[in-house]
Amino acid sequence: MIEKTVGFIGGGRITRIMLEGFKRKGLAFEKVVVSDVNPEVLKLLKERVPDAEVVLNNNSLPASGNIVFLALHPPAVLPALGEIRSALRPEAILISLAPKITMAKISESLGGFRRIVRMIPNAPSIVNAGYNPVTFGNGISQPEKQGLLDLLSALGECPVVKEETLEAYAVLAAMGPTYFWFQWEELENLGAAFGLEREAARKALAATVRGAAQAHFHSGLTGSEVMDLIPVKPLKDEEEDIRSRFRQRLEPLYEKIKP
Repeated sequence: MIEKTVGFIGGGRITRIMLEGFKRKGLAFEKVVVSDVNPEVLKLLKERVPDAEVVLNNNSLPASGNIVFLALHPPAVLPALGEIRSALRPEAILISLAPKITMAKISESLGGFRRIVRMIPNAPSIVNAGYNPVTFGNGISQPEKQGLLDLLSALGECPVVKEETLEAYAVLAAMGPTYFWFQWEELENLGAAFGLEREAARKALAATVRGAAQAHFHSGLTGSEVMDLIPVKPLKDEEEDIRSRFRQRLEPLYEKIKP
């Protein structure tokens, strides 16, 4: 057991993902307290993570922990900081999981509190395969940084990056799975329609996705050379339209979440 009290302000998807990832890795904390404004959200979290203590409309309780995760969407961050300012311990570490709100803004809202970390979480953390870029404020000592990296690496890779790059990682890594998951699901459905057992289709797709990523990123070939390895491309006529849609949707999104 890790002898720390951990608080989550916000009990939604990412809190559930992280707590399930820690649980899957066999990590247990002395106490986990989660607050949210929605009782249904807390009910779902409690079903998935029974050991968590859940509280409705009371951010002060999780804010009094040793490590406090701010698991809120950007518009809700600053109001929540005002609520927890008096409850936050001087020796606590606050980890914000939101894009857009900088450490400087967080510190200002907390009256100069400097023990701040920002991380962009990634949904595959639920199976300990996340990619969660992190940046540390200057109030965090080197031993504390290493301790946090040891803890967060239970969820997957946790590279230390510059704060100004976090929003790019939010578009690329945090939202990245959504660009592919629905396509994999459709291919799985097609495989079943073509006569494969559902589990056989899933196994083939999982292996194909892993192998495709290895070939694209680690073969030493250029992107064009990798794509030329397969002569038959059923979606070739749609490729440019798909590329265009990526640019049309993701470039404005990045501009929207930049500080």
